[in-house]
Amino acid sequence: AVPEIDGAIAPMVFGGRGEGAGADRPMSCHTERAAMLAERVHKMVSLRRSKLADRKIAITLFNFPPNAGATGTAAFLGVFESLFNTMGAMKRQGYHVEVPASVDALRKAILEGNADQYGADANVVARISADDHVRREPHLDEIEKQWGPAPGRQQTDGANIMVLGQRFGNVLIGIQPAFGYEGDPMRLLFERDFAPTHAFSAFYRYLREDFGADAILHFGTHGALEFMPGKQVGLSAQCWPDRLIGGTPNIYLYAANNPSEGTIAKRRSGATLVSYLTPPVTTAGLYRGLMELKSTLQRWRQLEIESDERPALEELILAQAQAVDLNEQDVGKLVTAVHELESTLIPHGLHVVGTPMSEDARKELLQHVADAADGREIDLAHMDAMLREDHEIDGLLRALSGRFIRPVAGGDLLRSPEILPTGRNIHGFDPFRIPSAFAVADGARQAALVLETHTKASGSLPETVAIVLWGTDNMKNEGGPIAQALALMGAAPRFDSFGRLAGAQLIPLETLGRPRVDVMMTLSGIFRDLLPLQTKMLAEAAWLASTADEPPEQNFVRKHSLAVAAETGQTLEEASLRVFSNADGAYGSHVNQLIDSGAWTEEEELANMFTTRKCFAHGRDGQASAQSKVMKSVLKRVDLAYQNLESVELGVTTVDHYFDSLGGISRAAKQAGGQDIPVYIGDQTRGKGQVRSLADQVALETRTRALNPKWYEGMLQHGHEGVRHIECHLTNTMGWSATTGQVEPWVYQQYTQTYVLDEAMRQRLADLNPKAAVKVVHRLLEAHRRDYWKPDKATLEALERAGEDLEDQLEGIGMENSRVGVAA
Repeated sequence: AVPEIDGAIAPMVFGGRGEGAGADRPMSCHTERAAMLAERVHKMVSLRRSKLADRKIAITLFNFPPNAGATGTAAFLGVFESLFNTMGAMKRQGYHVEVPASVDALRKAILEGNADQYGADANVVARISADDHVRREPHLDEIEKQWGPAPGRQQTDGANIMVLGQRFGNVLIGIQPAFGYEGDPMRLLFERDFAPTHAFSAFYRYLREDFGADAILHFGTHGALEFMPGKQVGLSAQCWPDRLIGGTPNIYLYAANNPSEGTIAKRRSGATLVSYLTPPVTTAGLYRGLMELKSTLQRWRQLEIESDERPALEELILAQAQAVDLNEQDVGKLVTAVHELESTLIPHGLHVVGTPMSEDARKELLQHVADAADGREIDLAHMDAMLREDHEIDGLLRALSGRFIRPVAGGDLLRSPEILPTGRNIHGFDPFRIPSAFAVADGARQAALVLETHTKASGSLPETVAIVLWGTDNMKNEGGPIAQALALMGAAPRFDSFGRLAGAQLIPLETLGRPRVDVMMTLSGIFRDLLPLQTKMLAEAAWLASTADEPPEQNFVRKHSLAVAAETGQTLEEASLRVFSNADGAYGSHVNQLIDSGAWTEEEELANMFTTRKCFAHGRDGQASAQSKVMKSVLKRVDLAYQNLESVELGVTTVDHYFDSLGGISRAAKQAGGQDIPVYIGDQTRGKGQVRSLADQVALETRTRALNPKWYEGMLQHGHEGVRHIECHLTNTMGWSATTGQVEPWVYQQYTQTYVLDEAMRQRLADLNPKAAVKVVHRLLEAHRRDYWKPDKATLEALERAGEDLEDQLEGIGMENSRVGVAA
C-alpha cells in the first residue's frame, strides 16, 4: 500500500526473498513478472517518445447493463460531452483525430451508425471471425469451458464477434462488452474459475493488436476490466486483468470521490488515474404542491396560538400534505419535514470534463463547503480559483503522453476540498492509521445515535445489529463506519508503539455503560481487498467479546456466540465469526443483478443469492471460509440493519450497491428469522448526523431528486446519460421494495405521473434515450406485477399503452399521436 499512497501506479511483484529463515534467504527474480514489468516500461517510454500525429489512442466506454440505454454512462459524468471536449483538446494538441461537428453527432456515430444493419446495440467498427478468434485467442480453452464454442453468444452474429464503437482517425472509441452473466447471474455461484466472454477477451485483443493502441483510456467510473477473475494483489499471468490489458498503458478517468475502487483499478489493471469532479451540489428547494404547503405553514406559524383561524388552517395544511403524500398528522412536524425537503443537498446535473463550473454553481458550492467546514480553515479563494478552470483535460493529455500525474488523496469535495485541483492520481489514506482518533470518537457518537433511534421506536435496546461496511466510505472518513462497529461491541482499535494498527481491545463494561451489542458485519469486496488489517481487527473484537468472562445479559456477543455454537455444533471460535464477505476474487451479492434482469420469481431467491455469495467469514487470522450455518444462525437474531450515507452525491436510490448489500441483508434476515426487520440509514452528509428509517430516506430522495424539476431538468440537460440516471433511480427504488418492502406505493404513482403520463415528458425521454425510456415503463409495470403498488384501472391501462407506444417507436414504427391519457 505504501507505493500507492506515494502516488505510484501499476504495482507489480517482480522478485523477493526465497524460502528459509533470517537474512540468508536469497533474493531472486520472478522472470515472467520481470518480463511484464519490462514490457510496460518499454511501452510507456515508447508512448512518451511517439509523435502525437502518429499516436493511436483507444478510448473505452462502458455498457452495463447491456441493451438498456446504458452505453456511454459513468458515475456523475456527462460522458459524451466530456468525450467531445477531450477529442477537441487532443486535436488542438496535434493528435490525428476527426472530431464530429457536435456532441449529438458524436453520440449518433457511436450509438447508431450501422447498428441496424448488423442488429447490434451500437455501431460495429470491426468483425472478428470465429476462425480468427480461435486461432489467436491464447486462453480459448478457459473461455470455452465457461461460454461454449467460439464465437459464443454475446455480441455475435453467429459467425463473427462484433467490436462495437467508432473510429475517428487515430482515435478509436470502443464499447466495452458486457460482463456476460446478465440474465443468468446464478452461474457465478458455482463457478470459481470464471473467465470473461469470447467478446470481452476479443475486444481487448483487438485494441492491443489489431488497432495497435499506444494507450487505452477508460472513460469514467467504472468498467469491468479490473474486476475480472484473478488475484487481488500481486497479479500474475494467470489473472485475467493482466492478460487483457497486457503491457499497454492504461489511463483511467476516475471520480475523485472514489479512492477505494480507484485503488483496485491501479492494483488489478495497472491504471494511471486521472480524477474528475463530481457534479455541483444545490439545495433541493420546493416545487408544485410543496410550495403551497410551505406558504400555508408560514401563515399558520404567524398566527397566535389562541387564534380562531388555526383549526381551519390546520385542516387545510393536512389536506395539502396528504395531496403531496406527506401523511403526517402533526402540523409542527410538517414544518420540520418541509424545511428538510427544501434544504436537502442534491447533485445538480452531471460533471463535464473540459467545462469549468458556472459562476452561480461555484458560489453555491463554496457556501456549502463553508457550511460543512465545522470550524476547519478552508481557503475558499484557492478553491474558487481551482474551480474556475478545467484541470482534467490537461491531466488526461499528460497521462496520454506517459508523463507523471501528481498524486492526491481522494475524497468528498464538501469534506475534503484538498482534492482540488482534479486531474490528479487519487489514492487512499494510510491503512495503518485507520480508524483515526477522530473516527473513533465520532463512531461512538454515531453508534449511540443508531441505538437511541431504534430504542425509541421499538422500546428496547437491540441485541444484534447488522451493518454494511464499504471501502469507499471508510477511506473517505478515516474509518468512521469501522469505528461504529467497534463501538457497538464495546471495543476500540489497538495500536503499537509506532502508532500502527495492531488489533482490537475491549472497553470495560463499567466504562461502556450498556451491554455489548452483537454486530454482524458485511464487507464489500473492495473493503476486503483494501483493508485486511481492519478486517482482522473487527474479527478479533468479536472474538474478544465472545470469550470475555461477562454476564450474557451484559454481553450479547457472548450470549449469541454460545447459542450459535450450541445450534450449529461449531467451536466457539467459529461461532464468534461476525465479519462476512465474498469469496476471494468475487464482488457483490448479485442481488442487484437479479433485480435489474428481472430473473427472479420469489423474494426468497434474493435471500438465497445474498447468503450464498456473502457467507465467507473472516477470522482473527484474516483468512476466510464458507460459514453458511454460522451466518444463518446470526442472521435470525438480527434486530436491525443499517448503513451509513457518506456523500451528498450518492443516495440509496442513486446506485444499486446499497440495496445489493443492505437490502440483501434485510431479505436474508427475514428469511432466517421469519419477520421483517427495521432498516436504518445513518445520514452523515451534513452536521452531526441523522438516522432515518429506510422508508423515510427513500421518500426524501424521491421528493428531492426523482420528482423534483430542479434535479431531473439538470439531468435531462445531458440527454442520453440523464435519462439513464432517471431510470436507475427507479430501478434502485424497486430494488428496495424487493429486498425490504419498505417503499411507499405513492412513490411509483408519482413516478408514473411525472415521467409517463405527462405526454411531453414521456416524449422527451424517448427522444433522448429510447431504450431507457422503455425500461422506465417496464419497471413500473413490473412493480405492479410484483404487488409493490396498485394503480387504478385507468392509470394501469394508460401505463400499458405508453409501453406499447414507446416500444413501437423503438422499433421504428413511430406514433405521431399518442393514445395515452387518463381522465381527470
